[in-house]
Amino acid sequence: MVDEGVTGPVAGAGGAGLRGVDGRGAEAGPPPAQGAASSTEAVSGANGAAGREVPSGADATGGTGEGARLQEVLRARRAKLEFWRQRGVDPFGRRYDVTHHAREIVDRFAELEGHPVRVAGRLMALRRHGRAAFADLQDASGRIQLLARVGPLAEDTYSAFLELDRGDWVGAEGTVIRTRRGEISVEVTGFVLLGKSLYPLPEKWHGLQNVDLRYRQRYVDLIVNPQVLETFRLRSRIIREIRAFLDQRGFYEVETPVLHLIYGGAAARPFVTHHNALDLDLYLRIALELHLKRLIVGGMERVYEIGRVFRNEGISTRHNPEFTMLELYQAFSDYEGMMELTEQLVSHVAQAVHGSPVVHYQGQAIDFTPPWRRLSFAEALESMAGVRLEDVLTDEGARRVARERALELTRDPTPAAVLDELVDVYVQPRLVQPTFLYDYPVVLSPLARRIPDRPHLTYRFEAMVAGMEIANAFSELNDPDDQRQRFEEQLAARARGDEEAHQMDEDYIHALEIGLPATGGLGIGIDRLVMLLTDNPSIRDVILFPLMRPRD
Repeated sequence: MVDEGVTGPVAGAGGAGLRGVDGRGAEAGPPPAQGAASSTEAVSGANGAAGREVPSGADATGGTGEGARLQEVLRARRAKLEFWRQRGVDPFGRRYDVTHHAREIVDRFAELEGHPVRVAGRLMALRRHGRAAFADLQDASGRIQLLARVGPLAEDTYSAFLELDRGDWVGAEGTVIRTRRGEISVEVTGFVLLGKSLYPLPEKWHGLQNVDLRYRQRYVDLIVNPQVLETFRLRSRIIREIRAFLDQRGFYEVETPVLHLIYGGAAARPFVTHHNALDLDLYLRIALELHLKRLIVGGMERVYEIGRVFRNEGISTRHNPEFTMLELYQAFSDYEGMMELTEQLVSHVAQAVHGSPVVHYQGQAIDFTPPWRRLSFAEALESMAGVRLEDVLTDEGARRVARERALELTRDPTPAAVLDELVDVYVQPRLVQPTFLYDYPVVLSPLARRIPDRPHLTYRFEAMVAGMEIANAFSELNDPDDQRQRFEEQLAARARGDEEAHQMDEDYIHALEIGLPATGGLGIGIDRLVMLLTDNPSIRDVILFPLMRPRD
């Protein structure tokens, strides 16, 4: 039955079609896995217009070679627009009501065989064999084979089907069958063009291999590289599981400002913007922390936010200027409570996504089963870097260690800068299994509470996995006088040239004067967690549209 609500349907001649049709003579290789992606080549339509497909992003300037061939394909596809319009078909489609998806048809074949279905997706291959053609239709769930042939389709309709190109969006209705070769298929009795593709997808055997182009044209990457689409499906599920975990424990999800008058909550340089109406410079937030703790002051007790933060820093496999953070704060808790929450949360997400707390990352088995290893900052520094913490806490000692270790610093060799670099170079790479590195020096922790009998240290930890930091947590500093002193020390550091030092935030100090109870706070880098849980080595692989330098 043809969808009367769709402009320009191409209807069949009726009839349920025959069972047991064999597509062997038309296939270039083995059949695609049911409900999954295959790699079959698109062929030209009945008039030979489509030509050979070329990689997306190829040189389109004309001339010889790939560029000339691409220009030929582009002209042919543009010509197809007029072909469809002359048939009364809108080549960019309208609404089409789908009854089933590819994976559902495969999974429920026993009950759907012989029944009519309506599917829609992108045409990934078209293989002609005499008076029959086989096509691979890719939807959000996977792929299903379409069988089009004269009989169920009128001669003219079948010829129009052959004018489809690889990459076109198509709606098809027909009967669920299995071919003699065993391929679960939909025998087409009618179809609708839902969106004409005017630029060819990459060739079947090569896919989109250029990493730079993959990031720039993520929309193509998702089409031709099924594992990329699966990564982002898993990312979505990971975030859902995090939300469910926290919601079940009484946390409120909130939204805090992205534009700040004063930036803080992390050691980072901000992006600066300008509000025209107020004639006011503002900063894109570098952390979620200070507004969330104001909400604890206000009595919300348990809050969290999953949001984008922006840091004007370098780009690497672990750093992107904008990234996603989870920050949460829990009144009446501390950093030990945050350790317990972290290992429970991450192990829960791993179990929910993979069915096990053990995941494999870059050839290593990572076991998130609680409890995780605990290692003090001072112990790690001495055992892995061969440096005593006390020797780095003075300016003179920090400079000496920086010289002796030939540290490559991007800022002055202050105690904070040298300690940070020592951890990055000597400690972090050696922490593969989940480890809490705890009791950080106060010079690295301007917002964490001091340990009373060791005032040069704070109740702070970072969670390290596979050689990278995935979480950072404190027993939050709630003494307004101590906080003011820390801010003043940060201002002094700024005066000495440390661009990442905190600004003074009088309103935040006033909030502490109103009263912040003992509180535990936790930040988890969502992108790095997704890297671990999807076995991706670069942060750009788990961000849909990472920042890229403009092309020349």
